This record gives sequence, structure tokens and C-alpha cells, in this order.
Amino acid sequence: MNRPEVFNAFNEAMIAELGQAMDQLTADPRVRLIVLAGAGKAFSAGADIQWMKRASEATQEVNLVDARRFAAMLHKIAACPKPTIARVQGLALGGGVGLTVACDIAVASSDAKFAVSEARFGILPSVIGPYVMNAVGPRQARRLALTASRIAAAEALAMGMVHEVVEAAELDAALARWIAELLANGPQAQGEIKQLFAQLEVGPVTAEVRELTAQTIARVRMGAEAREGFAAFLAKRPAAWVPPATNDKED
Repeated sequence: MNRPEVFNAFNEAMIAELGQAMDQLTADPRVRLIVLAGAGKAFSAGADIQWMKRASEATQEVNLVDARRFAAMLHKIAACPKPTIARVQGLALGGGVGLTVACDIAVASSDAKFAVSEARFGILPSVIGPYVMNAVGPRQARRLALTASRIAAAEALAMGMVHEVVEAAELDAALARWIAELLANGPQAQGEIKQLFAQLEVGPVTAEVRELTAQTIARVRMGAEAREGFAAFLAKRPAAWVPPATNDKED
């Protein structure tokens, strides 16, 4: 995201561009993973207030089309078959939190601040709500939305909003470690993981869930990627999908 002058607040244009970027990167077989980052001092201050003002003066039909575009963009990030990482520095407010938790993994600098801030403007975190709730649980999600208070990176880590917090100077090094870990694993397997886990819920392991998981592993372990993974392990060599740079680090 490259609107540093407004702390990467997003409007109609940025939402469209993010959606287009996700489509292009998802379709490109050369792309193994996607990092979502913000230029400048902030990750994202959420919705551009001028965009929100325009929406408040528009019809319900126009607002619905607008909201659906935002919802579709977040879904493209969350449902992407490739791993996604949020690189968070500075502020992540409102929709910026939504972008953070829509990604599979989030790494933040220790000075980052987070807020589900919509209620301060008399609205609510509706489109981002399911992603926030999935990340931190319903009770924490309600607390964040009702109070709209800012929390520090350490608290965001404790509640599961982000996965690692490091000093600002170490953020890119931490990101590189996550990337290396992801690149060491089978890309098709990662896509299967995301597809399967999206169908699972916390709760009883029903007969339907057992059958889904059995059918999935039976199909996947017969594939070429699985055969290569088993062969590489037995031969004590890197698998074919591991980039040379990652191989060198492991050696």
C-alpha cells in the first residue's frame, strides 16, 4: 500500500487496486507467497475519512455496492491459496486491523498500535468483524469493537491478532525468517491446508468432518508433490520446491 501521506488509508481506488493485485498474484505460478505492507510510518489507518464521508451522503444502493467491493477484497486475501503475511508497523486502525487479520500470518514492530476504531465515527466494524472474531475470539472482538481503544503490539500478540512482535529495526529480518519457513514447504500442500482449514470449525469432530479429512489426505498423498516430498526426505535432500537461498541457509 502506497499512500503514506494519509497513513495508507484506503478508498475506492485502493480497494480496487488491492483486489486486482491479489487476482494477479494468485494467478501467477511464479508467486509462492504474498506480503502485504504499507509504505511510510503506518501499515494502514483504515478507511479514508473522505471516502467514508462520501459514502454517508450516498444512497443505500451505492453504499451496498461499495461495501461489497471491500468485502470481496478482504475475502481475496483470506481465501488466497498462497500464504499471506501482513508486515505491520506504526498504526493499524479499523480496516487496517481487518487487513492484518485477513492475512495468514502477521508480524508487527514493537511500536505498532492497533484499534478496531469504527465506533468512534458512529459506524461499526461490520465487514472486518468476522476476520477479527476468527483471529481473537468473540469476547475480545466485542471488547475491541465496543471500546475502540488502541492496544499495543504486545497485547495484540497475546490475543492472537499478530504472531510475532520485534523491534522496528528487526522487522524485515523477522519477515525474512517467516518467508524462509513458508518456502520450505510444498506450495500445493499449503493451498490444500488453506482450503481444508477454511471448511473446519472449532467443535465436535463429526462423521462429516472425519470423512472430509480422510478424503483430503487420501487424495493429496497420491500427488506428485507428496511423492517428491517423501523422496526428498528419504534421500536427505531439499525438496524440489525449496529455493536455493533457503537450501543454503539450512546447510
